[in-house]
Amino acid sequence: MKMMKSNRILCVDDDADDLLFLSQAINDVSPETEIVQALNGIEALNYLNEIKRDNSPLPCLIVLDLNMPLLNGMDTFDRIKADPELLEVPVVVFTSSRNPRDKAHFLKFNVQLFTKPDNVIQFSDIVSNLLSYCRSQAG
Repeated sequence: MKMMKSNRILCVDDDADDLLFLSQAINDVSPETEIVQALNGIEALNYLNEIKRDNSPLPCLIVLDLNMPLLNGMDTFDRIKADPELLEVPVVVFTSSRNPRDKAHFLKFNVQLFTKPDNVIQFSDIVSNLLSYCRSQAG
């Protein structure tokens, strides 16, 4: 049975400030969007497995940092994409990494990688782009 996606975004980042800025920026643009936060890949996978068990709607988007403790973003991404139930959930990488290999890796999977911005205007542009993933799946 295919679970519908909700207007919920899962943000996975070990930096509490980045999580706060991202959540606030999303809520400013789209107050109806629910933000679920996870501080590392293990928390994110546990949350996703829990909502699958409960047959709850999957998030419309997963925003994933790369540099995290316990389970980094690349390994978290690989586990998400290895799960047939989660395969259709779009993932966007939101990282401070400027490593060209990171970008090249995710390009192979047609996954957009955003470098964390230095200013609020860039943040708003990125959030608008992130929310387009949820709007394109509505209905």
